[in-house]
Amino acid sequence: MQYNVKIDAFEGPLDLLLHLINRLEIDIYDIPVAEITEQYLIYIHTMKELELDVASEFLVMAATLLAIKSKMLLPKHEEEQLDEFDMEEGEEDPRDELVERLVEYKKYKEAAAELKTKEQERGLMFTKPPSDLSDYAKDVQPEKADLNVSLYDVLGAFQKLMRRKKLQKPVTAKVARQEIPIEKRMDEILDQLQRARVKTSFYDLFPSDEKEHLVVSFLAVLELMKRKQIELNQEHNFAEIFVSAKEDQ
Repeated sequence: MQYNVKIDAFEGPLDLLLHLINRLEIDIYDIPVAEITEQYLIYIHTMKELELDVASEFLVMAATLLAIKSKMLLPKHEEEQLDEFDMEEGEEDPRDELVERLVEYKKYKEAAAELKTKEQERGLMFTKPPSDLSDYAKDVQPEKADLNVSLYDVLGAFQKLMRRKKLQKPVTAKVARQEIPIEKRMDEILDQLQRARVKTSFYDLFPSDEKEHLVVSFLAVLELMKRKQIELNQEHNFAEIFVSAKEDQ
């Protein structure tokens, strides 16, 4: 049965060569073959002294380095003769193929390291699928819950009323002035709400299109609110405002 052993975190001959290049601070595009071969063979001999099985791929790389070293040590005229028989046409540096393999291997090694880092970062995150809270939503939302109506809500409703009345008001040249006491308008609104006995729309308190009547009616509503003789309610935000007389009136 074959048993593979991973030594010193080197997963292959290219991995070992990259380690030596980085440790010796060598330019990967200008490798001193003699020095790198010596360091590589030291590692191979160390594995043998430790009685470890040296993988065949490490031995193949050692032979490749020695072949490149031999070519680079040959005199120039002998090298030119050797090029005619053994080297491919156009190949000038015997290190080119090795450099190309190392550069490619380095790219994949760096990409693998980056993916490993992202895997570790993702391992620190914990997620869960969304839960179905539809059964609880019915309990959380009360039926027609009345909201407190502020003065700003009433002002907003009055502005909307004025815009609506302005659009509905017919064009006329007749100007009529009618004095309407606020106390009288308060009594009329309170009487209207008491007779209705149900919540009345805020807009139903402004039957006239005259600006003076609208303003007096609005001030009458504010005064009734101040005296706590009426109450205003909304079912939800931005919904229509309803007015009703308090039961103790």
